[in-house]
Amino acid sequence: MTRDTSHFDYIIIGSGLAGFQLALKMASDSFFSDKKIALIDPSKKTKNDKTWSFWEKQPSFWDDLVFKSWQKASIITSKDSITLNLVPYCYKTIKSIDFYSYAKQILNNKKNFIVHHETVTNTSELEYVKVTTDKNTYTAHHVFDSRIPDTFNINTSKHSSIIQHFKGWVIRCNTNVFDNHCMTMMDFRLKDGNQTTFTYVLPFSKNEALIEFTYFTKETVEASVYDEYIAQYITNYLNIDSYTIVETEIGQIPMTDYPFEKLNTLRITKIGTAGGWVKGSTGYAFKHTEKKAHRIIENIKANRLPTYKLSKKRFKFYDKIFLKVLQDENEKGEWIFYQFYKKNNVQTMFKFLDEESTFFEDLQIMWSLFSFSFIKAFFKTL
Repeated sequence: MTRDTSHFDYIIIGSGLAGFQLALKMASDSFFSDKKIALIDPSKKTKNDKTWSFWEKQPSFWDDLVFKSWQKASIITSKDSITLNLVPYCYKTIKSIDFYSYAKQILNNKKNFIVHHETVTNTSELEYVKVTTDKNTYTAHHVFDSRIPDTFNINTSKHSSIIQHFKGWVIRCNTNVFDNHCMTMMDFRLKDGNQTTFTYVLPFSKNEALIEFTYFTKETVEASVYDEYIAQYITNYLNIDSYTIVETEIGQIPMTDYPFEKLNTLRITKIGTAGGWVKGSTGYAFKHTEKKAHRIIENIKANRLPTYKLSKKRFKFYDKIFLKVLQDENEKGEWIFYQFYKKNNVQTMFKFLDEESTFFEDLQIMWSLFSFSFIKAFFKTL
């Protein structure tokens, strides 16, 4: 790495998914070879703190990091079970520690990159952006900031917002109990009251899997509540009596139509969750982050604002309707997702969720969800 300095062409605040993906895009493009770039994050990213899953078609830039992939998935409700053939897509999982290690290795070999393990306390924008940390002060021509703004409030009445919150156990069994060729995308049979909750199962092998209990609700719960439901699911639905918990992970993802993009300025661009990069209706972020990082790079090279055409308005509108239904009638979650996957081709669904579908395909999907709840939500969001 280069020697320490106080002025940079670009500063990236936060070395999580968005910060590292943006940095990797810069590191792989010769346009940025003569640019000084800093990443600032208090964490050294040495722990496997989360699992990222996404779908894509082969081959992929990420294939060397993929821990496990599947081409079959299941959706299970209280009344039905759907098996999905995902081909030509693959559903893939990457462990965060593998992603962090890869990113750090690449950036460590780039002389124009430097990492500061510090906490940013303030940014101010004049001719340059001044970035103040708990240890130093830096300046940059442009800053990419992944910190969620203080103005965001999940309970605001002005915007539709719920929280995707979850806890997962990676368990290992003494016998082969899992079908490691098929993952469970959503199993709605185990519920916490009249709320949208489901269990997510990623079988890494025949005797090891991630079991995750997930809520799409306004309020979170104590960690022990997730544990109780995971244990119930393992015993009552997987019929497993003996197992070892190898790892645990816990997280929260805001699903919201909050206009994060309005916080972007001439010299400061919000990225990641703080930039509205998480898909509001599902909480998926990995591929959306990759696409938006790519768009930012292309915009910079074309001498445009980094945020130029960074989002698609019609998909934001769809997400807004979906969130309104889930917020006002949270018990509808099982019905919504069942209709999604029962009445639509899964490949079309993936295109829709990737925001790559045609308007005609959008209409087909919207028709599959046609109900009084969605009609009300539609007019409320106009």
